[in-house]
Amino acid sequence: MSDISTLEGRITAALDRIRRGIETQGVGEADAELQIALKNERATNAELVERVRGLKERQDTQVASLTERVEKQRAQLAAYDAQLQTLRSSNAQLRELNTKLRDAVTQGLSPELINEAVAAELQALQDQRSAEATEIDAILSELKPLVEETPHAAG
Repeated sequence: MSDISTLEGRITAALDRIRRGIETQGVGEADAELQIALKNERATNAELVERVRGLKERQDTQVASLTERVEKQRAQLAAYDAQLQTLRSSNAQLRELNTKLRDAVTQGLSPELINEAVAAELQALQDQRSAEATEIDAILSELKPLVEETPHAAG
């Protein structure tokens, strides 16, 4: 019986050595396959990182461009609003002086009042022209990028 136990121990030890040898060979082949798969995944990951970086740069450029346009339009709007307020003030002054002129005509003409009315009317016309010029500048600044983009879109 002891011979059988000894033989059984030797057979078990031999089977264990065979199993370890097979596992070692299997791990080596599996390890090589895993290394290749890992290398492919890293290459794919690097490609995706580059694509994301390119998209982010493009997005940042577009956001900066849009921000610049918004700031420019805000400045134009503020200038247009200031011109509009000046025009409203001039028109109110013109209406007031015209009322005084009408009253003066019914009571007798006053040369100073006529001069004030003409000066106010002239100022109102200048303010109106200035407001229109500001509005035209705002429209042209909006159209200019569109005109500049047209050749790029056709090409």
